[in-house]
Amino acid sequence: MTSPSRYAIGLLGHGTVGAAFAELLEERAAHVEHITGVRPEIAGVLTRSRGDFADILERSQLVVELIGGLEPAREYVLRAMAAGRHVVTANKQLLATHGEELWAAAREHGVQLRFEAAVAGVVPVIRVIQESLAAAHVERLHGIVNGTTNYILTEMARTGASFEDALAQAQELGYAEADPTEDVNGKDAAAKMAILARLAFSTPVSVDQVTYEGIVGITPDDMAYARDLGLELKLIGTAERIDGGLSVRVHPAFLYPGHPLAAVSGPFNAVTVESPAITEITMSGPGAGGPQTASAVLGDVISAMIPPASTPATEERLPMVSDVVSGFYLRLEVADRPGVLASVADVLGRHEISVKSVVQRGLGDNARLVMVSHPALESRFYDALGEIGRLDFVRDEPRAIRVIEEEFV
Repeated sequence: MTSPSRYAIGLLGHGTVGAAFAELLEERAAHVEHITGVRPEIAGVLTRSRGDFADILERSQLVVELIGGLEPAREYVLRAMAAGRHVVTANKQLLATHGEELWAAAREHGVQLRFEAAVAGVVPVIRVIQESLAAAHVERLHGIVNGTTNYILTEMARTGASFEDALAQAQELGYAEADPTEDVNGKDAAAKMAILARLAFSTPVSVDQVTYEGIVGITPDDMAYARDLGLELKLIGTAERIDGGLSVRVHPAFLYPGHPLAAVSGPFNAVTVESPAITEITMSGPGAGGPQTASAVLGDVISAMIPPASTPATEERLPMVSDVVSGFYLRLEVADRPGVLASVADVLGRHEISVKSVVQRGLGDNARLVMVSHPALESRFYDALGEIGRLDFVRDEPRAIRVIEEEFV
């Protein structure tokens, strides 16, 4: 039987984050007791090799899920809530895939489902959107929500390193997993943007509805041209209202210096929220690492110990928009001969795309043409790109990266 002065926590998972959470909980237990009036303690730990879920559930008042993945995490979370237990999770893929089912179960059973650590590390973006900005009509979110990729891009820009070398350094420092696939291909960020979009726009959003691409194809040359053009390259997640619908996407994008996310470097995360009521606010902080995530988990545990809180049912069902307006960086490997620039400009012009700036390097068969376009519909730009790629003087597949024009100065 749990003592009235004790608050029993069942811990599912004891990997990097789980072990860091257990250590932090023991370290801060007295402080939590001062805040809440009860002292938190680990009632049991479940891993692949030890512990029994039913036994841990029986002895717990709150369950912390840090095992990751979809199953058995989904089963354990649903069983915990059905048994009247509050749940804290850092599992973004679970929420981005089964969030509506889990939030409905929390409401049905009158328990809390807290998940601040699932998005942006210690940055309290979930709490700000759910509580502080609950009355704001959010129009758009931009986010750097993957610390691994932000560190890699920062090092590529700072040192001229290749993607592979910067990734290896991130792994050595613990910013990247042994298998970083979901980080570098954009899927991790897509799951986080699905969660943020659901909360900000009160409409169901699953990770399957988020278009995403990663940073594997980014080269040192891209970084060099970014410097020449005065731009910063980031992996950006965007969720925004467009013509009565909603677009949620993740992709590399160049930013001008006046954008609040342009200066976010290393393993830091940041989210910018735009609304007519507030104009723009930006939250930033460490986004990668076990201790940072553990800190966010403990914050959720404390919140769950001081009820109430819930995730309300969605109010709208906004259609998803796939064709959006964007500026583009375009890099072409071309033979340097008369009429090349005019031919490229002609194709872009016929597709209603105007050019903002042009840089040319090299001579002969090794020339390179770099352009930045003004914003245009993505469908028009990619139609033009396909046509440009078929021109006889283009020596390699054209490279394109989006450019975000907004600046807040």
